[in-house]
Amino acid sequence: MGGTMDGTKRQRRGDTRQRIQDVALELFAEQGYEKTSLREIAERLDVTKAALYYHFKTKEEILVSIFEDLSQPIGDLIEWGKGQPHTLETKQEIIHRYHEALSEARPLFRFMQENQGTVKELRIGEMFRHRMMGMRDILVDPDASLVDQIRCVSAVFTMHAGMFALNDLPGTDEEKNQAVLEVAWDLVAQAHAGTHPPVEAP
Repeated sequence: MGGTMDGTKRQRRGDTRQRIQDVALELFAEQGYEKTSLREIAERLDVTKAALYYHFKTKEEILVSIFEDLSQPIGDLIEWGKGQPHTLETKQEIIHRYHEALSEARPLFRFMQENQGTVKELRIGEMFRHRMMGMRDILVDPDASLVDQIRCVSAVFTMHAGMFALNDLPGTDEEKNQAVLEVAWDLVAQAHAGTHPPVEAP
């Protein structure tokens, strides 16, 4: 699941369907999903609306196809994780692979983060929730305590926050990425060990 977003774009550039996806996502990010029309997407692509309709009939069809394509590595990871033992090594590998998958799908997840209200009303909202439940299931031990279940879920969302919420913190992008991974790994390790720090009385 390695690779870069630049490399992904190079692979996608020659395919008309994928060019539509890339341009649509750019426009959705620039001016919002609701304010973007199929006509604007066609104009930026320099194609007719009829040519666009050949591939997609609605904006939501485009967005769903983007989600399906860019989140496929996450779906593959979930299927892989279902067949693995619940060892700490497996969980650390899941965290590492998920971090890579998020990096490759960064434009999509940035759009989803910035358009949460819209996403919630569209089909990709349910699709994303299903993906998150899949990630939870391959990270959480069946008999884990509630605290340890929350630790595993928090590890996943720590990586989400790492894509958008660390811009003002000191350090290079590489240092921040490594720090995010270490925090996620630490949460999963604590959950796996079934330990948690003592809670002081209020």
